[in-house]
Amino acid sequence: MSYPLCASLDEVRHRIDAIDRQLVALIAERGAYVTQAATFKRSDAEVAAPDRVAQVLARVDALAAEHGASRPVVEATWRAMIGAFIERERAARAGFHPPSPQHPD
Repeated sequence: MSYPLCASLDEVRHRIDAIDRQLVALIAERGAYVTQAATFKRSDAEVAAPDRVAQVLARVDALAAEHGASRPVVEATWRAMIGAFIERERAARAGFHPPSPQHPD
């Protein structure tokens, strides 16, 4: 895939800033779905979902190859994003499904 050549560093930065705006909007949308997912999960094991994480990483690796993106950058980005979303989902799930009160023996 080829992209337009920029005439200056300012133009490069402007294009990167525009992409960042789009990425943040998409991350916000993804986050809304993560919060919804938390309502369906009953345990931290379901939140962590290592099989699902592996599936997502394989899918984005294929997308990176398809689009000519740096596969290591995509993998590192998704691993960081997934890790942060898992923590967010754990917190959301805890709010939706508070732990049962402990009874002393």
